[in-house]
Formats: sequence, structure tokens, C-alpha cells
Amino acid sequence: MTRHTPPRPVDVEALFPELRPLRREAVRLHPRAGRPSCRDSSVGGPLLWPADEPWPVCGEEHYEADSNTLHEGEVHLVPIVQVHQADAPGIAFPRGRDLLQVLWCPYDHGEFRYPLPRVHWRSAHAVGRVGATPSPHPEAPECYVPAPCVVHPEQVTEYPRWDLPKDLSDALEDRFAQLEGETGWLYPYHLAEAPGIKLGGYPGWTQQPVWPECGGCGQRMDHLLTVASWEYDGESWRTWLPVEDRAVVDGEESWRSERGRAAQDSAGLMLGDVGGVYVFECRSCPGRPVGHWFDCS
Repeated sequence: MTRHTPPRPVDVEALFPELRPLRREAVRLHPRAGRPSCRDSSVGGPLLWPADEPWPVCGEEHYEADSNTLHEGEVHLVPIVQVHQADAPGIAFPRGRDLLQVLWCPYDHGEFRYPLPRVHWRSAHAVGRVGATPSPHPEAPECYVPAPCVVHPEQVTEYPRWDLPKDLSDALEDRFAQLEGETGWLYPYHLAEAPGIKLGGYPGWTQQPVWPECGGCGQRMDHLLTVASWEYDGESWRTWLPVEDRAVVDGEESWRSERGRAAQDSAGLMLGDVGGVYVFECRSCPGRPVGHWFDCS
């Protein structure tokens, strides 16, 4: 089953033409529980990984969940996202590459205790014999290991929320309030950026933006991927919940039902307190250096 976000309930650019230059296209992946193969685009599924290429392991210090105890021993990275270029309209793939693979170490890293992502670009056609995807480390926190999900990619238009320039935010504040008073629609939750796991567009920040800069050229990196805990929450579902899911999630309480939760968090992730991991890249430097950030409520 495909997934389609309902049309915006109002014409954003007609009401707020100042936002038109800030529009961006994103690809919502809409992960849902399933049994993807290594050749499918997926969240948490097996990867199209060459048998003669060693599976990546974490070489950084990492900690046991909710503790300051260093975890000892080798840890295989776990698959997070695999997306074929054909399923990612508008996303800039490197020349000669048509498959994006993102993995991470499922243990806590750094001061803010986040899973550490790694990005691989490859040509799917160049993969001959496929190696088996290792099982997650048995002690890895379940909330950092996504359940296998098929995806239903969908291109959507976004406008900035946290990334809205302050002077423009101040200028639009009264009109946003007027829209809320007249229609009940909240610009930040219902009209701005799409929630959930997505490629491109604006990061699905939970807190104030932190855009990493490239260590090579010093430029601000581009957003590649948001890995969010939930597909939607108790407010954003009103406009961002796909049409196909509304038969089972219809009302402020039923979105909390068992079937509603199956649409909300199929991957079973919980990054901090309903937070996210954001992956960035520099498209100007050779090798497309990668950065990341983590935040939560």
C-alpha cells in the first residue's frame, strides 16, 4: 500500500508568500512493519552489502545504555536506512551511485549519548554476491535498533519551522496567530516541516537547530536524513498522517490505539525522549564528508 500525505489544509504560499523562497522538497519514507529483502528500500532491513566487503564495526568509545560504563568488545553497526535513488526523487546522489545506506552503532556516544551514524553510497548494480546482514549485538538497546520495515516513499513540500529566520518569524507571528484563531491550524505543527523519517527537506528538529559545518571547507552542511522516533504525534497527525492510515487513526484518542501506534512507530525507535538523529553532508568537498546531530524533548 502506498502512502499519501493529505493536501495542506490551506494554501501556505498564498497566505504567506514570504515563505515561497524557503520551500524545500523532502521524501517521507513512511516505514511500516514488513519483511523487506536486501534489494528493497527499507528502514531496519537487510542491506545490499557485498560479501567480500567487511561489515562495518564501531571504532569509537561507546557506553552501555543509561550509564557511564564503557562497552567493551567489537560491535557491528546496525542498518538504519537503505534507499534506492529511484525511491528518492529530488535527492542529490553522488555521480555513479544509486543506493544510499545509513548504519549506526546502537550504543551511546559522546556527551549527549547518541547512536553514531555512518553513511555509505554505492552502485547497486556493482554488488555481486551479497553478504548476510549480521544480527544486532545482543546487549544493544532495543530502542536504537529499528524493526524491519518496508517503506512507502513520498515527496512532499516543506517550509521551515525552527529554521525560519528570526526577523521573518517575528514579521509573520501575528498572521500565524490569526490563522490559528480562524482555522485552528498551527503553522509549526500542521504546515511547516514533515515529521518522521525522511530524506532532504528541513531537519525535524525537536529543539533549536544545530547545523554542523564541514571541517574541510567551513560551509554549513546540507541535511541528508532525519531519523525520528515517531511518524507523527498528538498534534501533527492532524495534517501529516497519510490518507491510507486515517481509517485506523481517526480522532485525538484513536491515534493512541494499538493500530494507531503501529502507524506511528513501526520501527520501534525511541531516541532520547521522542527525539531524532540528523545526518548531514557536504556536497562541495570530495568524498561528501558527513556530520550529525542529536536532540530530544
